[in-house]
Amino acid sequence: MSDSIYGEYRETMEYVMQNMEARLSTINNRVFRETGEHLYEHFSCRIKSEESMREKCRRKNLPETPHSALVELKDGIGVRVICSFVDDIYKLVDEIKAFGDCEVIREKDYIRHAKENGYRSYHMILSMEVPFPDVEGRRPGIYLVEVQIRTIAMDTWASLEHRMKYKKNIPSQQLLVAELKRCADELASCDISMQTIRELIRAGE
Repeated sequence: MSDSIYGEYRETMEYVMQNMEARLSTINNRVFRETGEHLYEHFSCRIKSEESMREKCRRKNLPETPHSALVELKDGIGVRVICSFVDDIYKLVDEIKAFGDCEVIREKDYIRHAKENGYRSYHMILSMEVPFPDVEGRRPGIYLVEVQIRTIAMDTWASLEHRMKYKKNIPSQQLLVAELKRCADELASCDISMQTIRELIRAGE
């Protein structure tokens, strides 16, 4: 079996991922104690599989090396957080930006500026400092984490769109794309309505 594309840094990637899990749990617990409401519903963390990372390197014409996987490509460690309300996404973004040992090196707001196909989500690439070497020989090392934050409705749509994208020989492909876009817009409208309902409930408390 070939060596891991992440080389000797795979163990540190696990550390970074577990660190993010702990931080997100701490934030949610604190917000619940302060407000009685959770900031998010659930989250998932993963290290991109060997096969997927190698395939992405080939697609980007990069050598299949730890440097490509950990520096050139920025989604080796991935975090997806699912919130109930759009406002909570932006509150969580602010919480993450407040991490003292973390820098946001890239962010894209696909909620206020949806993709042409209707995709909505908030994306960040974090540069996190850890007390271990990185692939460029620094200590403390720097590891990149991709974070995606979206509502339940956005996540449901994204999962469906992802499955459909890789289906072949679908009849009426153009109609499918149009229907997915329509659904994305309707779900976005529902998210706004749900946010309004929550504000009305809070105002009456």
